[in-house]
Amino acid sequence: MNKLYFLILILGLVSCNTKTEKIKPSVSSISESIYASGIIKSKNQYQAFATVNGIIQNIFVSEGDTVSIGTPILSISNEAQKLNKENAELAEQFSDYNANQGKLNEAKLAIDFAKNKLKIDSALFFRQKNLWQQQVGTKVELEQKELTYQNSKNAFFSSQVKYDDLKRQLNFTSLQSKKNYLISSKQESDFTLKSEINGLVYDLFKLKGEIVGLQTPLAVIGDRKDFVLEMQVDEYDIFKIKKGLTVLITMDSYKGKVFEAKVSKIYPIMNERSKTFLVEAEFNQQPETLYPNVTFEANIILQSKDKAILIPRNYLVNDSTVIKSNGDKVIVKTGLKDYQKIEILSGITADDELLKPKE
Repeated sequence: MNKLYFLILILGLVSCNTKTEKIKPSVSSISESIYASGIIKSKNQYQAFATVNGIIQNIFVSEGDTVSIGTPILSISNEAQKLNKENAELAEQFSDYNANQGKLNEAKLAIDFAKNKLKIDSALFFRQKNLWQQQVGTKVELEQKELTYQNSKNAFFSSQVKYDDLKRQLNFTSLQSKKNYLISSKQESDFTLKSEINGLVYDLFKLKGEIVGLQTPLAVIGDRKDFVLEMQVDEYDIFKIKKGLTVLITMDSYKGKVFEAKVSKIYPIMNERSKTFLVEAEFNQQPETLYPNVTFEANIILQSKDKAILIPRNYLVNDSTVIKSNGDKVIVKTGLKDYQKIEILSGITADDELLKPKE
């Protein structure tokens, strides 16, 4: 009895294994898409770098703090630059145009004195000249008066030139010292790292007392509400991607949920190492809570169709032929396809029964 039962079981298993799988095409919607993976980034997210050498003196914010444009993030200590600014400030005060008005007033008095002396010497000369024409006095007296008049004339002209030169020099020195002070102040401001945007401090890389150098990344700052999706798309697929295409997003952080986005930007240069292009998308309606560097998987929808005749892709032979239940092989025209199914445009109908090809 046990042997008979065992024999029936074996025959049943053989019969099941030799049974050919059959299906009928389904009528449903299908979408052709390109798979991509990526990370979420805050909008306008950037790394803040040090532009000077020094030691971190103070840190004014913490991770998670909200900042505005110009908000100090941290300061870098540099005593030499501080002394340079103080020297520039002293030079600016010393050379200030208004602070040197006394020199100009003195030069102005010299002009007035030379002008008055010129008037007197001029009058004496022309008086002596009139007397000489009347044959009164000596020629030596006339020549002395003329020489004195010429000297006074030259002195008056020289005083005017000196005044103009002094005024120009004081003006130049004042402007130059102000520029040097502004340059020194700007250099000092480089020792204070400030936010470039209105946003959130997501990360701080250094601690107080640490040494930093040129181009040392110090912080990550980005928008606190709006986020973008950065996807890596294979070079073989990039030419199919267009702005505005729908993107379906899934994240481990939101299991079981699918979010829609739109392609917003395509970067026109390929990463030579990964052979991929960077593509950005923006949520149609983003999740309530997001953080930078969260990973996601995406399907970029190229085309979609409702009420398409579909069959499993493994029922297609050589990408062009199906086998009917009576054994006939029929050449079909295919359309859209996804990872599991493919659209049949012509060759069979939804009522035809198909056999699964033997592997």
